[in-house]
Amino acid sequence: MALPCRSNVKSLFRFILKTNTPKRFLCAGSNVNSKDSSSSAGGRVFSGIQPTGVPHLGNYLGALENWASLQGVFGSVLYSIVDLHAITQPQDPTALRHGILDMAASLLACGIDPERSVLFQQSQVPEHVELSWILSCLTSMPRLRHLPQWKMKSKQKSEGSVGLYTYPVLQAADILLYKSTHVPVGEDQVQHLELAQDVARIFNNNYGEFFPEPRALLSTMRKVKSLRDPTVKMSKSDPQKLATISLTDSPDDIVLKIRRAVTDFTSEVTYDPDARPGVSNLVSVHAAVSGLTVEEVVRQAHGLDTARYKQVVAEAVVQRLDPIRREIQRLKDDRAHLESILARGTLKARELASPVMKEVRQRVGFH
Repeated sequence: MALPCRSNVKSLFRFILKTNTPKRFLCAGSNVNSKDSSSSAGGRVFSGIQPTGVPHLGNYLGALENWASLQGVFGSVLYSIVDLHAITQPQDPTALRHGILDMAASLLACGIDPERSVLFQQSQVPEHVELSWILSCLTSMPRLRHLPQWKMKSKQKSEGSVGLYTYPVLQAADILLYKSTHVPVGEDQVQHLELAQDVARIFNNNYGEFFPEPRALLSTMRKVKSLRDPTVKMSKSDPQKLATISLTDSPDDIVLKIRRAVTDFTSEVTYDPDARPGVSNLVSVHAAVSGLTVEEVVRQAHGLDTARYKQVVAEAVVQRLDPIRREIQRLKDDRAHLESILARGTLKARELASPVMKEVRQRVGFH
C-alpha cells in the first residue's frame, strides 16, 4: 500500500501567495491566468522524473514526499515518467524498459496515488513531442545556450547532442500541454521553468491568450548531501557506493552508510552547514525523516557524540524508508499491475492533452 508521508501532513499547509501550498514549498513565478479552467479547481500541478536508477533519499525528501502531499492540495495533479528526457543520454533499451516500471513502483511506494493524480509514461502521449516542435520554433538558440545544464553537460561530453540542447523546450511542452499552473522544482531547475514561462508568453503574444504562466513551487528542504562528500548533493550517479542511500537499500546498508558518513573531529552535535557540513547534513536528514525541526533535533542530541548520534539518525532513516523499500519490492513483483496503472494514467493524460493540442493546431494555422 502507498505509504503516507506524515501523520500530521495537514498541519504542514499554509497560504503562500494566495495558494494553499505545503509548508515545505514556496510559491514563486508569474501570476496564474485566472481564466484558465484548470485554475478553478485549485490549479494544476505537473512534474516529471526520469526512469534512470532507483530514487535516493535526497529525491524522496526533496521531491517525492512533497509530490505525494500536493495530491491533497491542488485540484489536478499529473506526474510523468519522462522517458523521452532519459534518452538525451545513451540508454540500454532493456534497462530503460525495466527502469520505467521500477520508477512507477517507486513513485507508488512513496505515496503517489493513481486515484488522486495522473501517473503516466511521457513517450506514450505523442502530443508532448508535437507541442515541443511548435514551441522550439518560438525559442531562440541563444536562449537555450545560456541554460546552466547545457553548459555543464556539454562540457562533460565535449559536445552535446541536439536532444540535450533542446530538451528544455520539451520540458516546457510537458508543462504547458496540460495548461499547468504550478510546477514543483529544485533551485537548479528554476531557469528551465522560466523558459516555460517565456515560451508561454511568446505563444500567447503570437496566437492569443491561451497558456497560463506556470509558477514554481520551490521546496524549502535543504538538499541532501553526499555522505562521503558533504559539499556536493547526493546523486544516483555517484561512483562511491557509500555516498548515496537508495530507497531500496536494506536496513543494514543504511546503517553502514550513515556510520561511515564523513563528519569532523568535533564530537558535539551542532548545526552549522558552512563550518560543519557533514554533521549538519545528518541533522537535516534526521529532522526531515522524523518531522522535527532542526532545533528540536539538536536539542534531543545534546550529550551524544557524533558516533552515537549516527546510530540515532540511522534508526530514524530506516524507520522511514524500510516500509517504502518493502512496498517497492512488492510492486516490482507485479509488473502487470504497474503496466495497467501506467496505461490508465496515459489514457487520462491523452484525454487532457488532446483538446489542448487541437486548439494549438488551430491557433498556429494547421487547421
